[in-house]
Amino acid sequence: MADADIRKRKNAQGQGRAATPEPVAAKVDNAKTAIQSKKQQVVKQVQDAVTQQKKTELLYKVALAFVTILSFVSRCYKIDHPANVVFDEVHFGKFASYYLRREYYFDVHPPLGKLLLAGMGWFLGYDGHFLFDKIGDDYVANNVPYIGLRLLPAAAGSMIVPIVFLTLKEMGLSVAGATFGALLLILDNALIAQSRLILLDSMLTVFCIFSIYTWVKFYKQRHAPFSFGWWLWLSMTGVALALTLGVKMVGLFTVGAVGVAVLFDLWELLDYRRGLSMREFTRHFAARALCLIFLPLAIYVSFFYIHFAILTKSGSGDAFMSPAFQAELIGSALTVKAVSVPYYSNITMKHRDTGVFLHSHPDKYPLRYEDQRVSSQGQQVTGYPHKDANNEWELLPADPEHFPPASEYEPDEEETKRGYRYLRSGDHVRLRHTMTDSYLITHDVASPLTPTHMEMTTVNLEDSLKRYNETLWRVEVTDGEDGDKVKSFRNHLKIINFKHKVAVHTHKGPLPEWGFKQQEINGNKNLGEAANSWWIDEVFHENIVNGTEIGVEEEKDSKKKGEKKLSFLQKFLELQSLMISHNAGLVKPHPYSSTPITWPFVLRGISFWETKEGLRQIYLLGNPIVWWTSIVGTMMFLAMWILDRLLMRRGLDDFGPPVRRWWDRSIGFLFLTWLLHWVPFFLMGRMLFLHHYLPSFIFSAMTTAAVFEFIGRVVGESGRNVSYNTPITVWMRTQGSVGYLAALGVFIAVFVASFAYFAPLTYGLGFESVESLRTRKWLSSWDLQHA
Repeated sequence: MADADIRKRKNAQGQGRAATPEPVAAKVDNAKTAIQSKKQQVVKQVQDAVTQQKKTELLYKVALAFVTILSFVSRCYKIDHPANVVFDEVHFGKFASYYLRREYYFDVHPPLGKLLLAGMGWFLGYDGHFLFDKIGDDYVANNVPYIGLRLLPAAAGSMIVPIVFLTLKEMGLSVAGATFGALLLILDNALIAQSRLILLDSMLTVFCIFSIYTWVKFYKQRHAPFSFGWWLWLSMTGVALALTLGVKMVGLFTVGAVGVAVLFDLWELLDYRRGLSMREFTRHFAARALCLIFLPLAIYVSFFYIHFAILTKSGSGDAFMSPAFQAELIGSALTVKAVSVPYYSNITMKHRDTGVFLHSHPDKYPLRYEDQRVSSQGQQVTGYPHKDANNEWELLPADPEHFPPASEYEPDEEETKRGYRYLRSGDHVRLRHTMTDSYLITHDVASPLTPTHMEMTTVNLEDSLKRYNETLWRVEVTDGEDGDKVKSFRNHLKIINFKHKVAVHTHKGPLPEWGFKQQEINGNKNLGEAANSWWIDEVFHENIVNGTEIGVEEEKDSKKKGEKKLSFLQKFLELQSLMISHNAGLVKPHPYSSTPITWPFVLRGISFWETKEGLRQIYLLGNPIVWWTSIVGTMMFLAMWILDRLLMRRGLDDFGPPVRRWWDRSIGFLFLTWLLHWVPFFLMGRMLFLHHYLPSFIFSAMTTAAVFEFIGRVVGESGRNVSYNTPITVWMRTQGSVGYLAALGVFIAVFVASFAYFAPLTYGLGFESVESLRTRKWLSSWDLQHA
């Protein structure tokens, strides 16, 4: 019995041991099934994500095509109207004609934009015969291909929209958000009006926006340094910056915006936690210096090389340049009319910058000026813009009897042969005003308009002998050496008083009625100032007839004369200096000028063109609803950024580092570009206009679109079950809720209505009545014609 029980128990245990493999195998099979199912789920998720990505990309492409077509249509609509010269077409159309005529001109802006206009004119078969002299001149009557010329700026202005769309897309905005940002620009009246004419601003702006786009593309390549894509977009950023700066000097603001971004980028790379050695960091620094400094500079300089290569003939810009520069222009007066100046000849002297003649007349300075300062009541010496007998001065040498330093002059062989002495650099001379028989002096009396400068006057012969040293003037050739013969036209001179060490100076400020509104002439203590430069314009002498000295054969070949030509670099630096100084000197009041603080609020516009027929006019005015929305959106970013930082100081963080990083690097960068394209204008003293704000407005509109996206998507999705460190790609995974899309739709509808309401002012379509026109004058500061 006992043995039977033992056997049964052993059999049961054996059976139990034999049965154990069955549940293990089942578990393995189940695990394999689960893994296979999980793989299938992951594959399906990846496939779904890829499919969704393809659908999203398709939506982006459709939206891009949509906004691009709208942009071109809005900019090219009725581009043939008006068939007249409009606003600054008088300048930039003229400059394009000068290129085609190869005549030298001067402008405060770099040459790229005007070169592109000239290239378009050449492509259209235009020969530059029309000089765009007056606003309102007829294009059709003068056979000017103005529609083709206007299409170039229109195309540039149209391309702003798709580039903005792509930039917002690269920054992570949804299809709706990027489209909304593009529509803000499509529906802006100011951008359209500025793009439809022969002007530079649309070219400046498209290159500016392209610079920001290429930088964003490069920044997204930061995880693949020194790859092909990395080098491509870094180089393209440098090219874009050169193009921007090549149109207008304010392109420096774009250079500054990218420069700040580069500094932040390098600062992050310098962090030891990035794991870069100093050698690797140096490579990064050198690559950015090469592509963002040296490459743009080389391209920018090349524009001027082309500029000088084309403009080889004498033209309207000669007088701005140095004599050495002018001497190389074909047909220049410096080579045709330049003569050596004999003593005892009558001369006229012309100011280099303002073009007025050194002039005097019998009228006296008043005893007291408006500020109660007392004058000498001497004979007035002024700057007069027209030819006149009162511009003539007899050139007299210093008399050694009264001025011992002027020792007896030893004439050279040529002077001995000809029987008279020539004026040379470094000579001390006296200037006798021929019409009043008086001598030019300066003395320690404050000038009428510039109290820090000395008054300029003349005295009679008797007084001149008593004050002999005050009547002596040292003649200095600005680009020569002492002893060089002074040539009319060719040499720029400084006329410096021997006793008081001040230079004959003038500026554009007109004297009051007692001075007949002529320019003030005074003695400037700052001898190095450029405004002290003059040249001898005409020489009246018995041996000089029609600007030619009898018996003197001038060699026409400058090489035979031994004259050294200016290098390209010398020409480039001279022109850069003049561009900067003249740009800063554009201070003359203009009826449509405005101040930077008024621009974001559209408090003033600019009248481009008008005619009473049909009450038609083109008035540069931003779509007020779009502009006001944009500045509100921009200020919302600033307020939200400050609030977020304050909450973080109290330990409150609703979004986490990933979202905040996107917020700073995307919207923050757009805000920075808006600020850097606007604030510098507050530091300028020149006349400013609403169109200077257009690049800033675009960045303000982009900032607003991004802020709306943040509010509508990131904040709207904050209730989803996401962790503190959820990547931004998960936060912004969807294309926006119905509520977000509906809100954008409402805004767009209002923008469309406002755009249509002001469209007659944008396209010059006219109004049925004055009352209809007046309804568009929302602000009293909008100086519309006939309203």
